[in-house]
Amino acid sequence: MFIHSQFFGLLSLFLIHLVSSQYHYPDQTAGGSTFPLLIDATTEELETGLEKGSFTSVDLVNAYIARIQEVNSTLNVVTEINPDALSIAAELDAERANGTTRGPLHGMPILIKGNIGTADKMSTTAGSFALLGATLPRDSGIAAKLRAAGVIILGKTNLSQWANFRSNNSTNGWSAYGGQTFGAYFPEQDPSGSSSGSGVASSIGLALATLGSETSGSILSPSEVNDLVGIKPTVGLTSRALVIPISQRQDTVGPMARTVRDAAYLLQAIAGKDANDNYTLAQPFASPPDYVAACNYSSLRGKRIGIPRNLLTPDPDPPVLAAFESAIQTIRRAGATIVDNVNITSYALDQYLNGNASLIVLEADFVSDLPENYLSKLTSNPQNVNDLQDVSNFTHSFPLEDYPDRDTGVWDEALALGFNNSSPQFWAYYQNNLEVAGPEGILGLLANYSLDALILPTAYSPGLPALVGTPVVTVPLGFYPANTTVVRNRRKTLVEVGPNIPFGLSFLGQAWSEANLIGYAYAFEQRTMVRNQVQPYLVPNIELAEVVPMRKMMKSKV
Repeated sequence: MFIHSQFFGLLSLFLIHLVSSQYHYPDQTAGGSTFPLLIDATTEELETGLEKGSFTSVDLVNAYIARIQEVNSTLNVVTEINPDALSIAAELDAERANGTTRGPLHGMPILIKGNIGTADKMSTTAGSFALLGATLPRDSGIAAKLRAAGVIILGKTNLSQWANFRSNNSTNGWSAYGGQTFGAYFPEQDPSGSSSGSGVASSIGLALATLGSETSGSILSPSEVNDLVGIKPTVGLTSRALVIPISQRQDTVGPMARTVRDAAYLLQAIAGKDANDNYTLAQPFASPPDYVAACNYSSLRGKRIGIPRNLLTPDPDPPVLAAFESAIQTIRRAGATIVDNVNITSYALDQYLNGNASLIVLEADFVSDLPENYLSKLTSNPQNVNDLQDVSNFTHSFPLEDYPDRDTGVWDEALALGFNNSSPQFWAYYQNNLEVAGPEGILGLLANYSLDALILPTAYSPGLPALVGTPVVTVPLGFYPANTTVVRNRRKTLVEVGPNIPFGLSFLGQAWSEANLIGYAYAFEQRTMVRNQVQPYLVPNIELAEVVPMRKMMKSKV
């Protein structure tokens, strides 16, 4: 699969020429200017270049589109390119030339997950043809904040269809609309999900950074396996208005970036209240903290960091466990006190591993939230899907949805519940979640041991914070060794474990503690710089050092 054909028209002959160009500048210099490599470029490096006039936002858009075109036929990362991206970039360049900038992300191209609504020429599909052509009355709260910050919404990324909430037998990163996304660290790598395309795109520099969404693991997990920093915010820190929902109690939108500082810049732009999402009105501050200022090398000094060992079930793979133990020592040397074996209660552990309340809450929320918070808001709805039953019927009858090979087991269970989130029987399941993850789980540990945060290998970190809506930040921790035996998924189509595939370390905290967690993650990142140790096997070639001189050359010929 590739970018859908309706968007080919925006890719000019100029960009196609760039992709096949032989004018490479391996030292990243041209015309007396030095350009950052886009796989590593940071917000501050790009902002400096834009301010100095070394390149323009139009140059950035052209470079990123060319890079997408280079790899998209192999990795299936991006499903939509914004047809207005170049004109928006030109407008933002003009603002900058007149001395006006909207903030540090002014003129920066960002890719967003394909379930985040935009009122423009792009589709918001959650990877399903059921929503192709549907339109919205306005931008999502997230998209509106991005635009207000001067961000160029470059396009939309592929995702596990319906944010991994359709099938019991599908694959991470597959959607009917976008095909199968692959990670870039090993051929046919499982990209994880559901923010699969966002993870891969950020990892190889197809944009400055990306946005994902999470209900339980969908930012953290793809950030981990794509060697990224991912911030899963407190539910209510970022708006979910006109983001295709699963659960109002667990859904959140957050950044996926190559550095902690870049993730902090992006979180700063999207955090805050939105009258269209009442969860954001519960924020305990008039405006969010300064997340960029939280990036302090000394953040771990004097902090108490707990390790809930009984959550490491089943045992981590040996390379992950060895890297985790090494990370503990790094954190200790950074001045933190390590409080080991602070374990959740046996009841909480049993419910977490074996209970069904967490899934029932998601199913009941989805039955209610999909129609009430999204489908009913559409200004056009070509397939006339008004609730989950309609979406299921469409999926069963539309061949490109790949049913029955990929089932609708999650939906079948949700529809068979016989109740939704306004029904009396729902409340007991929800309260069970709050107890298991709260007083008997991670919130109890944080309070009872006077901890500033918990740490876990990222694969073990999403579940309990999801139940109580609390934040997690993941940072790169390590990579599987080069001699690792390849392990494929049950369909044998993706490599789940293999040589050079990354894994991460997560910092977990209380609600609204993002600034603290960002500080801890930054302090760890700066001491380890794990991301730089292994490069993806597939990286685009196009760089600013090619785009800028070619733009100038073409301009001189006009």
